[in-house]
Amino acid sequence: MRGGAAAAAAVLIVLGAGVSGCKEDAIGSAGPEETAGGGGGGGGAALSAVDSLTVKGRAPKTGYSREQFGTAWADTDANHCDTRDDILKRDLKDVKYSDGKCKVSHGVLEPDPYGGKDVTFTRGRSLVDIDHLVALSDAWQKGAKYWDASKRIALANDPLNLAAVGASANRSKGDGDTATWLPPNKEYRCTYVAGQVAVKKKYGLWVTGSEKAAMKKVLSGCPGQKLPSGGNPTDAPKRFTAN
Repeated sequence: MRGGAAAAAAVLIVLGAGVSGCKEDAIGSAGPEETAGGGGGGGGAALSAVDSLTVKGRAPKTGYSREQFGTAWADTDANHCDTRDDILKRDLKDVKYSDGKCKVSHGVLEPDPYGGKDVTFTRGRSLVDIDHLVALSDAWQKGAKYWDASKRIALANDPLNLAAVGASANRSKGDGDTATWLPPNKEYRCTYVAGQVAVKKKYGLWVTGSEKAAMKKVLSGCPGQKLPSGGNPTDAPKRFTAN
């Protein structure tokens, strides 16, 4: 999110700019950094970071609901804009507002990182989604079930785990992990998988054996891919609650 001490200190990198091949760009902006020492994955090569992730089986989905991760798009960074609009402002070009500062009414994904084509966002039309790179249901089954609400709310609103993407490609993903879903745009896969590794490392989420193998397969094709870091703290402010 924009604003807040963590985001203000971070190096800003635009998610959608110049995607081609297995880029070494960090995932996202308004927090994520390429270098070590940020609040997230720790910089360095994404491929080597895969080996730091714990491998376990997928836990049951029992008890999962979106409400376990708090109200959708909570303003956890207290910048007076909700998380959805923060990510739209970050990732779209030619942004226009309906209220002068926060509520995004129009913009363009140039290109949609998942589908590879330009997508125009107009508020009220569902052509652009804000995707959780690590789906909340997947997180629930790989550790988040055992967290307190503050950490789950933080994950759901962390810019390191969020991207504006074309709705068409995104809705085929569901709660898939790297082993079961990758963006149709092959040129973005290295960046996408590096983002998932960074989020899982930052929050201590585990991976399945097949997921780890799939991560390494993708990242072995781009061994110089940087691990994104930064984003928001892993605990949301106390004023936020979840059911």
